[in-house]
Amino acid sequence: MITCYLTYEIDPDKLAKFEIYAKAWIPLVARFGGTHLGYFLPHEGASDLAVALFSFPSLAAYETYRVQSLQDADCQAAFAYAARHKIIRRYDRQFLRPVLEGDLQALRDDQD
Repeated sequence: MITCYLTYEIDPDKLAKFEIYAKAWIPLVARFGGTHLGYFLPHEGASDLAVALFSFPSLAAYETYRVQSLQDADCQAAFAYAARHKIIRRYDRQFLRPVLEGDLQALRDDQD
């Protein structure tokens, strides 16, 4: 599994519009086989930073989603909405692998 960590620099005066955009993508990612872990919007601190996290079974599955989303009418509507309202100034995408199982034994075994 890979998780996409997406950071956005947004227009803080258009936070409500960004939230509309964000809520549209949650079911769209699911449509293409991903699991959306949510959007995280400014609350305290920087008012122009938003984060999204979503996972796909593999990088290949993510790449398939990217190609298919370019042909999907709802995805195109979401892209157009963001462009029309100029809500996203820039974004960066990172791919991470999750660590989901705890293990204290390795810590206990390390006696250096």
